[in-house]
Amino acid sequence: MSKYQKAKDIVRNYFEALENATPETVTEVLKAHTSDDYLWRGVYPYREQHGADAVAETFWTPLMKSFTRMQRRQDIFIAGTNEIGGERWVMSMGNFMGLFDADWMGIRRTRKIANLRYAEFNCVEHGKITQTGLFVDIIGLMIQAGAYPLPPSTGEFFIYPGPRTHDGLFFDDAPEEEGATTLALINKMIDDLSELNKNGSMDCPPEVLERTWHDDMIWYGPAGIGATYTIPRYQEQHQLPFRNNLHDKRFHGHVCRIAEGNFGCFFGWPNLSNRPIGGFLGLPGSDVNAVMQVVDVYRRDGDKLAENWIFIDIPYWLKQQGLDVLERTQKILNPNL
Repeated sequence: MSKYQKAKDIVRNYFEALENATPETVTEVLKAHTSDDYLWRGVYPYREQHGADAVAETFWTPLMKSFTRMQRRQDIFIAGTNEIGGERWVMSMGNFMGLFDADWMGIRRTRKIANLRYAEFNCVEHGKITQTGLFVDIIGLMIQAGAYPLPPSTGEFFIYPGPRTHDGLFFDDAPEEEGATTLALINKMIDDLSELNKNGSMDCPPEVLERTWHDDMIWYGPAGIGATYTIPRYQEQHQLPFRNNLHDKRFHGHVCRIAEGNFGCFFGWPNLSNRPIGGFLGLPGSDVNAVMQVVDVYRRDGDKLAENWIFIDIPYWLKQQGLDVLERTQKILNPNL
């Protein structure tokens, strides 16, 4: 059996059991597939949960009651050895799709089809899932429900496609050398940007990006920022607003960083901290140095990065500064909840 096949099978069996579960049975599904010391990390307001009971009660049961007939629509599925800790992780990215039939976290139901973007990292050890990092784009769902809570975004949010090449599902293992090449390119890109942060630079010359990115790169950012296309437009519509309007940027590292074939990914807890000086997301500045939890998923094309899917827990970043967009939306648009 290939190196990651067992871990992939464990996660795929877990996904299948979850899709067939109900709000009443999801706890047993989690207990069957996770370890006794299971650690789950998620976006605000869930944050860290310990054990199957807590994860089912806080996240899966409410979501399943709200999203009926929910499907997991995978665009990317890869596995690898964590460059940070040496464990084997499996990453899945795509959309949870269902009928938004009941209010969720104060967001008013639409009774229409809805897509909740997700990226899920599962660590597999001794035949069980021991850790999960599950990031969902809550603001993206709020847009679909007509409850966008922020000023106009610099990029454009929509239901993002998977890889242009339609080859992101690695149910069978890819050659290890391909993953090593992808990870080396991702690390080179990280080093380039980290050097700018260390130097205190608020700018980024385009030639820095050109070292690791295709000129027709596609950057699928979280709702609140949106997607953008080509290096010049990426710099205009995300990178420079991010760099120019956030100060004291500090990189804190990653929990997991893996690659398989021409795809790679990472997440941190947190990835970085920064202080808004005004303008980012169209919001005023703050004295708070807030942390960001971020997921990056990449597709490599040759010797350059071509596509990048991003998740940022923006609601948590804002919560640290005194703005709870979920609570505010519920009080204004769904006060009877």
